[in-house]
Amino acid sequence: MPADPSEAPAPPQLRHVEEVMGTVFSFDVRGGETAAMKTALEEAVAGLHSVNEVFSTYRDNSQISRLARGELTIEECDPEVAQILQLCSEAERLSDGWFSATFQGTFDPTGIVKGWATERAALHLVAAGASGVSVNGGGDVQLCGVPGPQRPWRVGVSDPLRPGGLAAVVSAAGTAQLAVATSGTAERGTHIVDPRTGKSAVTDLVAVTVVAPKLTWADAWATAAFAMGARDALSWLEDLPDTEALLITAGDEVRCTGGLAARLG
Repeated sequence: MPADPSEAPAPPQLRHVEEVMGTVFSFDVRGGETAAMKTALEEAVAGLHSVNEVFSTYRDNSQISRLARGELTIEECDPEVAQILQLCSEAERLSDGWFSATFQGTFDPTGIVKGWATERAALHLVAAGASGVSVNGGGDVQLCGVPGPQRPWRVGVSDPLRPGGLAAVVSAAGTAQLAVATSGTAERGTHIVDPRTGKSAVTDLVAVTVVAPKLTWADAWATAAFAMGARDALSWLEDLPDTEALLITAGDEVRCTGGLAARLG
């Protein structure tokens, strides 16, 4: 009789928590050769610190700050700077300007950098041989593979109107890669900018959670959707490929894209 996959031994596990980029990153890595995974984890963490050094707008000597002051050209910066500029431009185009890295003449790509850096860290661990990876960057999560035999990753989505409660649980079953990103006012208050006014976005939403394969885009789309407001955001999100979303209004109304139910655990 063939062995029951659910009874297979759990793969080796590594966990790590790192404070960087003004937030907390948590790693949960499954499988792979232990020594190689430890090395890959150290490299992934070092990569996050490198991203912070290059892109932090709070550091006067960061490349992005020096670029903004005209002290560096894009060609003189690390290649990742040109890559992020291209991603920001693409996000602005696809969101019809609702995602923007430019506010009142100041360039700030941090709205896309954290998701991109989190996704990159997760993929680095997969490339090193991990069978399952979860990287949580300040509440936005990139998932790859599986945590164990016949077990998908699951991510709880906080209820912004009921502290400590969950609005939903997202399952990564049936997919090799899934990301979950939330933008809203529950944790950080009003901080999302309406790029059309340069002021804080005033909408009927308190939270937008986007589910997509890549955290780079899930994070950007959650930000753009929150700025749009519930009605416009829902129709826009419905049209994005491989993207589902959960929207919660200040009046405790829940709206979701048509395919979200298939992603709920």
